[in-house]
Amino acid sequence: MRILHTMLRVGDLQRSIDFYTQVLGMQLLRTTERPEQKYSLAFVGYGDESQGAVLELTWNHGVDRYELGDAYGHIAIEVPDAAGACERIRAAGGKVTREAGPVKGGRTVIAFVEDPDGYKIELIERGS
Repeated sequence: MRILHTMLRVGDLQRSIDFYTQVLGMQLLRTTERPEQKYSLAFVGYGDESQGAVLELTWNHGVDRYELGDAYGHIAIEVPDAAGACERIRAAGGKVTREAGPVKGGRTVIAFVEDPDGYKIELIERGS
């Protein structure tokens, strides 16, 4: 068994595709349009779906925002340099919500950014 994907409901599919591809450097892997069922999907990730987990971005036609609730935590992405990633993300128009630094009580360097719908993304520095 393995995790295939995580689905996030988004308020604007193209805006989310742009964020995950242009700001976070993922690839748009495939899209699906279901006009009769009133939803559209985009799958994004850092590699082929057969090799690793990806994100499924789901836009329900006519819905432009969601309440995220208090059960959702975050998506974690490994990066070689958390501070450098924050700089690149900010320069590309992304929102950094926690600058790179050690996790409380530890040495692992992390940072947090937020996607256009408010989903939190943790950047974990490789090897820290």
